[in-house]
Amino acid sequence: MATLVLTAVGTAIGGPLGGAVGAFLGQQADQAVFGTGSREGPRLKELSVTTSSYGQPIGRHFGRMRVAGTVIWATDLSEESSTQGGKGQPKTTTYSYSANFAVALSSTPIQRLGRIWADGNLLRGSGEDLKVAGQLRVYHGHGDAAVDPLIAADKGAGAPAFRDCAYAVFEGLELADFGNRIPALTFEIFGENNSSVSLTELVPQAADASENSPLANVLGFADEGGPLSSALASIESVFPLDCTTTSSGLRLSTNAETPAAIPVLPQKLSDANDQGTNEVNRSRAKTMSEEPLALRYYDEGRDYQPGVQRAIGLRPNGLETLVDLPATMSAQGAKLLANQNASRSRWRHERIIWRIGQLDPQIGPGSVVRLPSATGIWRVKAWEWFERGVELELERLAPGESSGSGADAGVSVPPKDTQIGETLLDCFELPPQDTSNPSNELLYASASSSSEVWSGASLFREQGDALIPIGSTGGDRTIMGELISDLPASASLLFEPNATAELQLSAQDQTLASTDVTGLAAGANRLLIASEIVQFLQAEALGGGVWRLRGLLRGRAGTEEYAQVAHPSQTPIVLIDTSLTDLSRLGVQSNPGLRIAAIGRGDAEAAYAGLRNFGLSRRALTPVHPSTKHHTNGSLELRWTRRARGLWHWEYEGDAPLIEESERYLVGYGPVDTPLTAYSLDNPTHTLSAADQSDLLSTFGPNPLWVRQIGTYHSSNALFLTQLI
Repeated sequence: MATLVLTAVGTAIGGPLGGAVGAFLGQQADQAVFGTGSREGPRLKELSVTTSSYGQPIGRHFGRMRVAGTVIWATDLSEESSTQGGKGQPKTTTYSYSANFAVALSSTPIQRLGRIWADGNLLRGSGEDLKVAGQLRVYHGHGDAAVDPLIAADKGAGAPAFRDCAYAVFEGLELADFGNRIPALTFEIFGENNSSVSLTELVPQAADASENSPLANVLGFADEGGPLSSALASIESVFPLDCTTTSSGLRLSTNAETPAAIPVLPQKLSDANDQGTNEVNRSRAKTMSEEPLALRYYDEGRDYQPGVQRAIGLRPNGLETLVDLPATMSAQGAKLLANQNASRSRWRHERIIWRIGQLDPQIGPGSVVRLPSATGIWRVKAWEWFERGVELELERLAPGESSGSGADAGVSVPPKDTQIGETLLDCFELPPQDTSNPSNELLYASASSSSEVWSGASLFREQGDALIPIGSTGGDRTIMGELISDLPASASLLFEPNATAELQLSAQDQTLASTDVTGLAAGANRLLIASEIVQFLQAEALGGGVWRLRGLLRGRAGTEEYAQVAHPSQTPIVLIDTSLTDLSRLGVQSNPGLRIAAIGRGDAEAAYAGLRNFGLSRRALTPVHPSTKHHTNGSLELRWTRRARGLWHWEYEGDAPLIEESERYLVGYGPVDTPLTAYSLDNPTHTLSAADQSDLLSTFGPNPLWVRQIGTYHSSNALFLTQLI
């Protein structure tokens, strides 16, 4: 028969490509004689990982695919060390590693490179953003590609350009997130025609140039190497192919589409010596191919993981044929193909031998025809010349269209693809806690981002026009934000169960937690609002990153003077927890002009923050409990009670222990910043005689009396004692 073109005949007519196609057709003949197994096609890869083995073929990829690639060049890992610590703190040296390497992706050109997965997580998102530090260059596989500069620097004049091969070059890719090794990579690639795949692309020499021969519902196809017949066989298991000889060689095309105009064959010839071939002969071979089919493919909706769609229908004895097609499809498209395949399988063994006297030159193998005396439509599988007429072998086509309804891709949990946000930075001093050394400065940086994939930032200290590196923030985001309504002033004497504060968090995915009274007593839920520390009992999410806090304990840790003034909306807030970066441990010293900079992966420019609350960590606390006593002799006795930094719980009555180097006070008369006169004392009491009072009033007039505690490093704010009038 004319369609039975074996390897030798195919080579004679179509050259080497014809031989490959001929071998494919010979394989079809073998299958017709010996039958097929229960599984067809090349095995799909379970998202195989990048290799670097010699002799491995670089696959041809069409449309959109997810491929592992092959490492074709690499250097040794680069090591960097960083030492942090100082000022009495232990020094810690950390090591980081980066890699330079190139990965071949496809031996056919690609239009662009999409996402990249590393150890199953996204290394590069759909927005073409790398999630870790490093650079990426993509070469699309054209013949005029230049040598990559990094490879040229390593290999010198003999550096290869890897032309006609699409590949990606990573430069300085940080490996800390991957155990300091090159991770297992897979790449999403888009061919030059990334919306569909056709035989014209796969076999351009043999495909019909007048038709694109599209593979319906196929969005991508992987030819991993080996004989061309293997790729064709995998396609033919789902898409019936026609191969005919023409004056220009072989013509290969799909026959999936039914033409709108179908010719009707002439009446069959009668011949007494035909031994029955003039009659319509039908045969239905009972083979496994008649059972409903299951199609295994790469599911685009599940990040190209293998999926299976099963055809509708009964499965006698629980048997079905599983067909592996290394193609990217949607679940709906794969279901449709599985149903169509099963429908063809049920009808394909109904055949008729039809002999006619003259053959229309437009009819040949693959043509769809009708019969004048038989129902249905038929495809010409083969033809053969006899002494009297032409005998056509016809195969019944499945009636109607199969549906792909009810397709389900299955459950998938893809990694989040979120753009790395810009770094948000704040810098401040905090008052000491019970366990801290009162001699230490407590400088902190609060670094965060609106993006949940933010992985930290490098910190710098501004020095003139230069940025001096001091360390890094780590990957934990601090909870930051601002007030969205005014917070009234408070006497900060008692817990205020009905007091509320509303705030907007910088990141909508972050949350605040409620606590109880025991938690408040233990120091839970502390917010820095401007210079005041506030604790809250309940946190209620209002949506969009807006929260309402209820039950406030104001002026904590000796910041009650800052609670006595209202905080307007847009006042910054920071949650005080372990996510803060201790700048003191990084060797940063407090000064009013200190500025810190942070640069993260998502920052086009450095984020800056000046120091807030200068001196707060070592400032003496303002005395409390002022009292006055007028004696009968006209003298005025002033008294107050001292406090100690870090002992803000004050769980017992009596004087707090002396934290400063010595007990000293300054009692002033007049303005706090520019007192008219002042008295230095070493105990928390001072007496003004009647004459002293008269002199103050006559010399300076009526003014307030106040007291400050003189601290080792910074004096406290002033406590009002009384007003002389």
